[in-house]
Amino acid sequence: MLPMNTVKRMLVGRASLRPLVSCRYGHIISVHRDTKANNADIPFEFSKENLKRAETIIAKYPSQYKKAAVMPLLDLGQRQLGFTSLSVMNYVAKLLDIPPMRVYEVASFYTMYHRKPVGKFHVQVCTTTPCQLCNSDNVIKTIVEYLGIKPGQTTADGVFSLEEVECLGACVNAPMIQINDDYFEDLDSSEKVIQILEDLKAGKKPKVGTTKRETCEPFSGPKVLKGEPLDVKSVTRDDL
Repeated sequence: MLPMNTVKRMLVGRASLRPLVSCRYGHIISVHRDTKANNADIPFEFSKENLKRAETIIAKYPSQYKKAAVMPLLDLGQRQLGFTSLSVMNYVAKLLDIPPMRVYEVASFYTMYHRKPVGKFHVQVCTTTPCQLCNSDNVIKTIVEYLGIKPGQTTADGVFSLEEVECLGACVNAPMIQINDDYFEDLDSSEKVIQILEDLKAGKKPKVGTTKRETCEPFSGPKVLKGEPLDVKSVTRDDL
């Protein structure tokens, strides 16, 4: 067992790594508090176009398992309204004939559902191990200083919101951020991060993907799968 003084030093050292990142306590994620923008009295229903999309999604599942459509329907509602409000969740529950709690459980578990209004450009910074090893702390620090907000906040003009998230699956091109549906990768300098934000603010479309390579190959170039694909017939029997 480690001495208590050693444990304290480790905890203090870890806490000092990201002083700009707000803590995310469990009750903040799981408990709903009514606001003017988010309460059960605000009506919501799918537009005609989205209702057709919802019907197509539900039809993919057996009738007794249509509750499995809860995730894509929540996403559809979020895209229509801008966030996954309580009214969106209640509407999806009614549409699928399931208790609202079943929808709340899903919406409060997955961080991709925003349960409070977010900015026009929702900036999600990955700080999981691969990105942190590639200095994602600098990405967070740059965004916080440039926008003047901390994770969990939205700029006064409603253009940008910021969130710290877990792995977004682009580890090989770390550090990276997701803005709405787009990935921006290999952000190894503050200038690259600021340029993306400035382009969005100016109404321009910044280059999506990596800033340093073609896709996700090593910087020195591809090492494998450089030849023609294997002809399966050359390694299998003709009668199979």
